[in-house]
Amino acid sequence: MQKYFLCGYGELSEGQSKGFSLGDTAAGTANVFAVMKDGEVYVYKNRCPHRGIGLDWQPDQFLDAEGALIQCASHGALFLIESGQCIAGPCTGDALTPVPVEHSPEGLYVLLAD
Repeated sequence: MQKYFLCGYGELSEGQSKGFSLGDTAAGTANVFAVMKDGEVYVYKNRCPHRGIGLDWQPDQFLDAEGALIQCASHGALFLIESGQCIAGPCTGDALTPVPVEHSPEGLYVLLAD
């Protein structure tokens, strides 16, 4: 596992999503996104389980209009923020790939396989 600095605590606000490119791993560039909900930070790989493409429709835009669910820009699939579980769309029953988060004095780190 490789540890990558994600962001400082002030860079992600409640109800906000943000995408990150973390550099190269053995599998290629690691693209992830984070969402803060109810004070918790959830991080997932930026890859839809249906087509394997990025979820964002514009930079840092991963949520539906209400900010209640993660939404795939390509086909509108909806995912629960807390679990990444798809609840509507062509990949219903699948889930986003979660990324472990570590808290440190300087901010948030994520752990990714090499």
